[in-house]
Amino acid sequence: MQSQVRGGTRWKRFAVVMVPSVAAAAAVGVGLAQGALAASFSVSGQEFKVKAGHLEGQGFAQYGGIDTGYTSTDGKNKGAVHPVAISSFRTAQITNMCQSVKTEVPLIGKTIYLRLDAGPDADHKVEAENLYIDVAQLDADATFKNIDIGVAAQDTAKSKGGKGPEVKDTSVLPGGFAQQAESADLTNVEQTAWATTAGTFKLSGLKMRLGTSSSMECF
Repeated sequence: MQSQVRGGTRWKRFAVVMVPSVAAAAAVGVGLAQGALAASFSVSGQEFKVKAGHLEGQGFAQYGGIDTGYTSTDGKNKGAVHPVAISSFRTAQITNMCQSVKTEVPLIGKTIYLRLDAGPDADHKVEAENLYIDVAQLDADATFKNIDIGVAAQDTAKSKGGKGPEVKDTSVLPGGFAQQAESADLTNVEQTAWATTAGTFKLSGLKMRLGTSSSMECF
């Protein structure tokens, strides 16, 4: 079975590519109040943008979670809470990937942009294993193969008969809403995220740039 989705998916109206907002947000809120959720590390006070021409993922799973971290870049105030949709892949290949982050630097009174580019073509792709992306917003055209919607989050891991990688540690309610698929094919990807983790992350053709022009942002 294949499911095809187009268009602008936002936090307030999760569609197929994101966890439905009402059920996921309610479950996450209850879990947080009960101390059931914890981030694997404290996230910074900055979101970052990721753009990709094409992402091919095998062993896909997605479920709701919470990232906790700092409220700003000064490192003094901790306690920010960010509801996220955790998109995970056992393996993934990415073409034309761009990652950018915007930082206000009070000491010099300027905005600095850090940009990474990698995987420039089909012969030099970004390759990842056990990839987890904590997404706040996603726009893409997506096709899923053999998708299951409404799976319990704890059962999405291949080791438990599911299709995805191991569930990210303590990041979800075990019986919370999730979806999984044998594969996910995404094109024209634009997403804002709080964290990315991977077992391995090979960046072919990596280029890093710093600058002050807003044109350095991926989108």
